[in-house]
Amino acid sequence: MKNNAPLVNFRRLSIPTPWWLVMWVVIPYLLWKAMRALVKLLPVIGRNWRSLALAIGASWLWHRHGWIWLVLVLVVAAGLGGLWWWRWRRSCERFIVLPLLAWWRRLFVYALHWREAMTVCRLAERFDGRLIVPKLLRVRCTFAADEILLRMPRGQNPELYHRAAANLAYSFDARVCRVYSGRRTNPPARSGRWAPLLRVVDRVRFQDRPRLVWLVFLRRDPLRRIVPAFPVPDEPDLTALPLAVREDLETFRLRLLATHLLIVGATRAGKGSVQWSLIRALASGVRSGLVRLWGIDGKGGVELSIGRELFSRYEYTDAAPMVAMLDELVGIMRARQDRMQGNIRVHTPTLDEPLYVLVVDELLALVALLLDVELRNRARAALALLLTQGAGLGVLVVASTQDPRKEVVELRDFFPTRIAMRLNEPNQVDLVLGDGARNRGALADQIPADPSMRGVGYVVLDDRPEPARVRFAYVTDDEIRAMAQTYATPPFPEPVRKPTAVPHRRAVYRPGPLLPDSLTDFLDGEAA
Repeated sequence: MKNNAPLVNFRRLSIPTPWWLVMWVVIPYLLWKAMRALVKLLPVIGRNWRSLALAIGASWLWHRHGWIWLVLVLVVAAGLGGLWWWRWRRSCERFIVLPLLAWWRRLFVYALHWREAMTVCRLAERFDGRLIVPKLLRVRCTFAADEILLRMPRGQNPELYHRAAANLAYSFDARVCRVYSGRRTNPPARSGRWAPLLRVVDRVRFQDRPRLVWLVFLRRDPLRRIVPAFPVPDEPDLTALPLAVREDLETFRLRLLATHLLIVGATRAGKGSVQWSLIRALASGVRSGLVRLWGIDGKGGVELSIGRELFSRYEYTDAAPMVAMLDELVGIMRARQDRMQGNIRVHTPTLDEPLYVLVVDELLALVALLLDVELRNRARAALALLLTQGAGLGVLVVASTQDPRKEVVELRDFFPTRIAMRLNEPNQVDLVLGDGARNRGALADQIPADPSMRGVGYVVLDDRPEPARVRFAYVTDDEIRAMAQTYATPPFPEPVRKPTAVPHRRAVYRPGPLLPDSLTDFLDGEAA
């Protein structure tokens, strides 16, 4: 039987193919491949639509009117941009300068060397005969840093990028690369008529995407300039006290309510900047009676005496009054504990029940350097009680020390919030901020000892696991004196309370059932 169906001759295979096979198999397969290529090309076009529009517009103008008109349009655009920069600089930076900088650096810095850098840094994997490279999604620039958003290939985790951070920095001509596994910005607070719809949009925009990683390359160090003291707020917000400036030029706000703070740093690292910035943020509460500061200056009054008027209680000369102050504060905590029992679980500061903040300058002077063994054991027992039970009762401890490796190590774990200033050794970073903090970017041992870098340190933020580099505000001596006169604590008498039953002459200290077993063993061993 003669077959009248047309035949298709593929040149490479030279196989005659019936028309129905071409119609129902070959053509759909080619259309499917074209659609897949178009879908892959659409995100590229979407990210670079401005560049494509400018290129198409410039080509059309050149072809239609010649190069003179193209030059004239460029001159007019440059003049309008200069006028915009002169009159409305902030908006010009946001909509023109920084987007152009991001476009330039994406094209000629990152995209040009992306494949090579990812391969040499061992972040690219070979699978099924092809090289799988982390996908560059977005580049956003500030005047100090470049923020790169990438998508990890399947089978990778952010720890690989933390370990390769130094190699990535030098691959793209930077000295520092920060790696963040969480979103850099939080959803905004919506209000108004369109708030429900915008919240739905934000829920999609800000949803958790574990495979996205943010790389921040610092082009220049924004923390080299001294940060001036923040103005004293009219009323202290104990959940967000402004203390420092972060690398992204945002304000670092400390949550002091229901927590204790430990500041660790070498000599002349700037621990005083943290203390006085915190006191300055609480100054209005001190004047109103909402906050009561108690101070223990282990340096003989050198550090805290300049603002003596801000403290309700202050000791600096002898160890015995210092330990007696700790015992009295434990008694206040015990009395408040009895009043709160069965009513509330977390203390809210009021004028009748103020927030007590104990500022201890040089913690080692109390827990390690006292020659009197009895006083040293009393001090450590009282501090242990305050640290384990005082946070929820509104009795907080803010302590600073120079060396986290000595006897203060056991008490270090009872400080929920810790700040690492310049440290002498790499292993001290993990002792202060927790295991793995240095691998995640807290290079406190690499902070230079230059006096111009005092006040620079690392903190752990609440919304991300990676430590953030900040610089605390510098409060001058004149500002401290003026603050002490303006916001001096009112002359109210402290209520007389019975001190806690801390054993003074017993050989072994037996704490109550509220203490954990680890702290019980620690105190028993120290007393023995």
